[in-house]
Amino acid sequence: MTKGFLSFVLHAHLPYVRHPEHDDFLEERWFYEAITETYVPLLTMMDGLERDNVYFRLTMSLTPPLLSMMTDPLLQDRYVRHIKRLVELAEKEVWRTGSQPEFNRTAHMYLNKFRHARRMFEEKYGRNLINGFKHFQDIASLEIITCGATHGFLPLLRVSPEAVKGQIEMAVRHYTDHFGRAPRGIWLPECGYFPGLDDVLARYGIKFFFVDSHAIIHADSRPKYGVYSPLYCPSGIAAFGRDYESSKQVWSAQEGYPGDGCYRDFYRDIGFDLDFEYIKPYIHRDGIRIMTGVKYHKITGKTSHKEPYDPHAAWEKTAEHAGNFVFNRVKQAEYLCNVMNRQPIIVAPYDAELYGHWWYEGIDWLNFVIRKMACDQDVVKLITPLEFLQIYPKNQMAYPSESSWGNKGYADVWCNQSNDWIYRHLHEAAWRITELARKFQNPDDNLRRTLNQMARELLLAQSSDWAFIMNSGTMVEYAVKRTKEHIFRFNKLYDDILNLRLDMNFVSELEWKDNIFPNIDYKIYG
Repeated sequence: MTKGFLSFVLHAHLPYVRHPEHDDFLEERWFYEAITETYVPLLTMMDGLERDNVYFRLTMSLTPPLLSMMTDPLLQDRYVRHIKRLVELAEKEVWRTGSQPEFNRTAHMYLNKFRHARRMFEEKYGRNLINGFKHFQDIASLEIITCGATHGFLPLLRVSPEAVKGQIEMAVRHYTDHFGRAPRGIWLPECGYFPGLDDVLARYGIKFFFVDSHAIIHADSRPKYGVYSPLYCPSGIAAFGRDYESSKQVWSAQEGYPGDGCYRDFYRDIGFDLDFEYIKPYIHRDGIRIMTGVKYHKITGKTSHKEPYDPHAAWEKTAEHAGNFVFNRVKQAEYLCNVMNRQPIIVAPYDAELYGHWWYEGIDWLNFVIRKMACDQDVVKLITPLEFLQIYPKNQMAYPSESSWGNKGYADVWCNQSNDWIYRHLHEAAWRITELARKFQNPDDNLRRTLNQMARELLLAQSSDWAFIMNSGTMVEYAVKRTKEHIFRFNKLYDDILNLRLDMNFVSELEWKDNIFPNIDYKIYG
């Protein structure tokens, strides 16, 4: 008997990084690594579940920047070049480790993985991974939701209501272009919510969104069922709260599964370990040592001593951890159903890139969890938020509290002494484009292109990734550079319009460099 529901939510996002002016750009590798280690393996997992007739339901956000990169011919070509080099490196590694059986089996694992990624990317999906995800949405196993247009942290953009509206409207339009219908749910960037934001979402047909636990617990009316049932905002949109217990088992560095000593160590990589001349063709062209994705050691313990990685032992550990996770969800659902007198929904949201990239074995773990949920018990059933709302259409009404899922639960990560300087520029830019959008209702082609490019530059500058990176202390120079570049470009275009001297060569260059949202319309700020 089903006593509760579990909703896995995977948030797939990367900042928009595309540099056609460079032949090899370091930060573009974030995207290539995610394809190889997360997106292709997730699709492979879902292929296997479909093949074996295993029931599953997942919710996944594919953010507009990620969708744009997935469909960009330049990045598709560069990924093929990247994965070909990885296959070549893995072939060399199989030969190099031939007399080291403790490493050779892992080298073979990488060779098979890279060949599979290349084959899936080129042959099965025609270089467009969206085709794969769309298939699983079409058969109702996957609910794909949207996000802010460029992952702007909305609570800090609300100084200009048009800035918030622009992030949502552009996201909905972009999703519709790719999937043929409007999105039914949204992942608010960084789970950043403020009361009243749901009114904007309702305007665009959004039915549900997610918040962190304390947004529900500290709602303006005490939630009868805690985070185990959604709240309806006064606008009619459902807010689902994150379950702390299931999140902790995966996220926690101290208590979570990914820290087990059997699992692969993320930081030991042959890009740093091997002789420079040997590894040189597979690192950055400027000779900068970087991670290649080929790693031969397991976590082992908290010291620097790392033992050889055993893929089979790690695989067995994922089965053990999956069994533990399912057992805990069964007990949790039984208890909650008893005290609530209705079936709870346990919402378990994670960054998609945790699986396969940061936690190498994470997708094997997820695969085991889904199969055990389908075959080993009947107490907890996988579900999407919309399906839950169909079962329980009546829910308590309240405003969740302002919140995020960042450190300390509010805006500290995105507004502190490392990054607060960006907001006066973002707010001024939002006011300026709103002014122009209202002024120019029927522009000629050159003015329209200039205004549309202004909208692109503002959206790219608003990405929460830049403030996050500045706060993290790593790759700060790149985040600062991107923010300043987009603001500079925006302001130059603005000045050109005011001074009646449009520089169409400059506009064309920006359309080539910053080509996200080909169907953008600056009137989203009107």
